[in-house]
This record gives sequence, C-alpha cells and structure tokens, in this order.
Amino acid sequence: MSPTVSKTRSSISISRPNAMFPQYLRRIVKWQQMDIEYTFWQMLHLCTAPKIAYQHTKYHKQTKNQWARDDPAFVVICSLLLALATVAYCAAYDHSAAHAVSVVISVLLFHFLLAGILLATCCWFLTNAYLREEAPNTCVVEQRVEWLYAFDVHCNSFFPMFVMLYVIHYFLSPLLVAHGFIPALLSNLLFMVAASYHHYLNFLVLPFLERTTFFLYPIGIVIILSPILILSGFNPSRYFMNIYFSRTL
Repeated sequence: MSPTVSKTRSSISISRPNAMFPQYLRRIVKWQQMDIEYTFWQMLHLCTAPKIAYQHTKYHKQTKNQWARDDPAFVVICSLLLALATVAYCAAYDHSAAHAVSVVISVLLFHFLLAGILLATCCWFLTNAYLREEAPNTCVVEQRVEWLYAFDVHCNSFFPMFVMLYVIHYFLSPLLVAHGFIPALLSNLLFMVAASYHHYLNFLVLPFLERTTFFLYPIGIVIILSPILILSGFNPSRYFMNIYFSRTL
C-alpha cells in the first residue's frame, strides 16, 4: 500500500491537500460538479456495508493520490438532510417559528459542523502523532492522515447516527419521550447502538494506521454505562428533547 517514490514526489503529494482545500470550498456552491448519485451510494453502504464504502477510499487514494474526498457533496447533502429532519422535529414539537429557526441553525452548527471540526482535529492529531506505522526505510513515502480526511471520517460516522437518532428516533419519539421504564430502556438501547456504530466506523479508517482498536474503547464505556443509565431511569430522548422543546414535553 505504501509506494516507493523520490523525495520530490513525496513533498508534492504531502503539500497537495493544502492546495486542494480552497478548491473543495469553492465546489460547495457548484451542484453541477457534485457526484450526487455516488454520495447516496456511499450513504447507503455506510449504513449497510461500511467496509465496502471504505474500500472505495483506497481506490480514491490510488487514482487521485489523496485519502480525502475532493467532492463536498456528502457534506452538503448531509447538512440538508439534517436541516430537514430538524424542521420536522420543530413542526411536531415547537410552536414558535423564530425558535425553530434558532434550533435548525444550532443543530447544523454545533451538532454537525463545529463538533465535526473539533473531533476531526483531535483524531487528526492523535492518528498522526501516535497511530501511524513507522516507515521501514527511507525510500517509502511517509503516509499521513489529512485533516480533510479526518473530517470525512466524522461525516461518514455521523450519517448512520443521524439515521438512527434523527430519523428513526423521530418516528419513535412519541413512545421514547413518554414516562416509564420501557421508554427509557428503548431510548438507551437506541442511543447505545448509534454511539457504538459511530465508533466502529471510526475504527475502519486507514490501512497504514496501527493500534486502531483505540477507536473501539468508547464502545466498551457505552456498554457499561447503558445498564446503569437504564436502572437509574435516565431517558436520553427526554433529556435531549427537553433541551430544545422543554415547553411541549
């Protein structure tokens, strides 16, 4: 997987992602340059067969010499779907248009973008500092995780969690936000599966990283905490819904 090239070629490939980022931002407003069909294919396989989706990342590296997507379609479509789901929640549980607008903006900014930037930066630093395989000799290109790819990993992991905690949760919310043991049990199970799958997708990152089981450790914490939360009567659905729609619950 690690090609042998000259130092000149290596320096060019390392600096390339920095030059690619402004182009990535410009393409956000150009729908005709986005591969919408492939984006939905990725989203489907991230929910059903994530290893196949990440296998295509290797093909992307082989053809374009970068791990990160150069197409912002995934971010744009995910943001639109998140906004639509939030509007649906506001239509069902909110009675103020002004408050609904603030909820949509806060969910997009904090739940997706700012949280993604923070998580991507932390994972980018940790993987490059501690999880990269040491190059066996000086003739091998030093592989590094691109920051934009770390953000791609966040987006990939976020989408199945979005499906479970925004879409499926929406249809089950009349049951999940009710009082009682069964709603608390089902709510905790849904959040446990969503969080565990999110961390599992982080585990399927890159072939040149080692000790990637580090990304699976939070799953153990989630599994341990879930029975404690269930027995204590904590209902995450009621908790998070009360943050935004406290007057209607």
